[in-house]
Amino acid sequence: MPVPADARSFPPRGVEIANPLRRNVAIIAHVDHGKTTLVDALLHQSGTFRANERVAERALDSIDLERERGITILAKNTAVHYKDVLINIVDTPGHADFGGEVERTLSMVDGVILLVDASEGPLPQTRFVLRKALERSLTPIVVMNKIDRPDARPQEVLNEIYDLFIDLDATEEQLEFPVLYTNAKVGTASLDADTTGADLRPLFDAVVDHVPPPRGSADASLQLLVANLDSSDYLGRIAIGRIFNGTVRIGDAVSVCKLDGSLLTTKVTKLYAFDGLKRIEIDQASAGDIVCLAGIEHITIGETIADAEHPSAIPPTAIDEPTVSMVFGVNTSPMAGREGQYVTSRQIKDRLDRELLGNVSIRVEATDTPEQMKVVGRGELQLSILIEMMRREGFELQVSQPDIVTKDIGGVRHEPIEELVIDVPEDHQGIVIAKVGERKGTMTKMVNNGSGRVRLEFRIPARGLIGFRSQFMTDTKGTGIMNHLFSSWEPWYGAIASRQNGVLIADRPGVGTAYAIFNLQERGEIFIDPGTQVYEGMIIGENSRTADMDVNITKEKKQTNMRASTADEAIRLIPPRKLGLEQAIEFINDDELVEITPSSIRLRKRILAANMRPKSKDETR
Repeated sequence: MPVPADARSFPPRGVEIANPLRRNVAIIAHVDHGKTTLVDALLHQSGTFRANERVAERALDSIDLERERGITILAKNTAVHYKDVLINIVDTPGHADFGGEVERTLSMVDGVILLVDASEGPLPQTRFVLRKALERSLTPIVVMNKIDRPDARPQEVLNEIYDLFIDLDATEEQLEFPVLYTNAKVGTASLDADTTGADLRPLFDAVVDHVPPPRGSADASLQLLVANLDSSDYLGRIAIGRIFNGTVRIGDAVSVCKLDGSLLTTKVTKLYAFDGLKRIEIDQASAGDIVCLAGIEHITIGETIADAEHPSAIPPTAIDEPTVSMVFGVNTSPMAGREGQYVTSRQIKDRLDRELLGNVSIRVEATDTPEQMKVVGRGELQLSILIEMMRREGFELQVSQPDIVTKDIGGVRHEPIEELVIDVPEDHQGIVIAKVGERKGTMTKMVNNGSGRVRLEFRIPARGLIGFRSQFMTDTKGTGIMNHLFSSWEPWYGAIASRQNGVLIADRPGVGTAYAIFNLQERGEIFIDPGTQVYEGMIIGENSRTADMDVNITKEKKQTNMRASTADEAIRLIPPRKLGLEQAIEFINDDELVEITPSSIRLRKRILAANMRPKSKDETR
């Protein structure tokens, strides 16, 4: 969805400079190209931390999940001082599924630092974030990171970056970007690929010299666009945004221009600015500043905080539509309520409503039953991160197989198509091309740089990617890298084969035994350990054949006249295949569910009773 013309550059070019000693810049890049590491180095070298202060690596990754996975999930604000200039920095996520975070944070800045890996070059998310930045007429600075890699190829990557800018219809002004070569891990930057820098001073200078100061008028009526939300147990909801015009002070009466067109008059009780990793209280802020306001109830992203007497709204940022849906429901298994703290449909709905406040790229839709809600998002990763956060907070729920969102265009059913970029060793390219072909993928490009790895580019229906990642990692023995990004809507591609193998299903409640698992190993791959509590309808393994099989996983060895049942000969069990949350979601078929609790992830059939399942299948044909 294009950004409305009047919102592309707000305030328009030609408006007076609001504050010559401010620079507002976002760091954008593909996942794992080193954004957060670079922000760490900028914070250290700007004197934000004391010399003896202990600071965690990737200081801005404040959520446990971000640290565990090494990815940024939520956009973060920070600010550093360089000479007399205050530089507001926004660290954005690099994964396409969190693109909504990038889109709205770009409304706060006047320039972007485009970070590109010196070996990998521009990848799908690089194209996505750069397109958004160029649409908003932001000034780019290109930073080639990881220049110390032995396989770095700075000249070829620079040519690829120029090709990308031209492909995205960059203006002549935008094409005259400065290029810096950095090693974010050790905190160095230089203007020449062959010269090792001493520190990040060249990058600071480039930001001050090339990113324009914010425009706007401190004397005009107040206009502050809310781009992010936070909350505090003491202050309630906190709105984070940039002041485009006017001045705001503590105690001022302001009007909130709601998204539905209504006005809400309220009062500013607290005002904060960013300084390093901290927020500092201030008495007033003017055009060009990025600030936090507390005391405004029910405010949401995209709304404008305006002058109480002359309210004027800023057009909200357009967000690309979500393409993948899952059904979240109350846990209905026999073990429901044993491990979770929040188990009712009301509690799950309240949690999803809270998520909607700060996450503009998901939607929650009602279903036929109040016990289930349809959650629509950008991709499997975004939804699995939401589920993981919920289970860590004590929620218990069950979710369906991911499904794609379709559109009716001109009476024809259309589906989302993704650009898929795969980087694999040459030995594995054949199996990967074959597997993508089975999922209706079409190869558009193949590049071999002579390093032993091949880059393959495909166009593939979004539903062809559901369950593909785990298969891909198996086929490439963990050496493949895959990235994908929404491309366009195209007519329905036809049926795509789902999981080939059936599953092994527990046919009675009880405890899984080593004796039963030993005898079932040759039937397929087992998912559980001995001693695991099971129930009828719970999936305990993958069958080696295409049909589902009900098995007795609780069977014990009987005693004989010669020896007791415990006097067992040594049996050798193959270690079970433990499915993580994402693998479980990718694994299931449409007649299966994933049961998620704070301490367990279980797979189950929708209909637990074995004698009811065949009947149900006949009815749905």
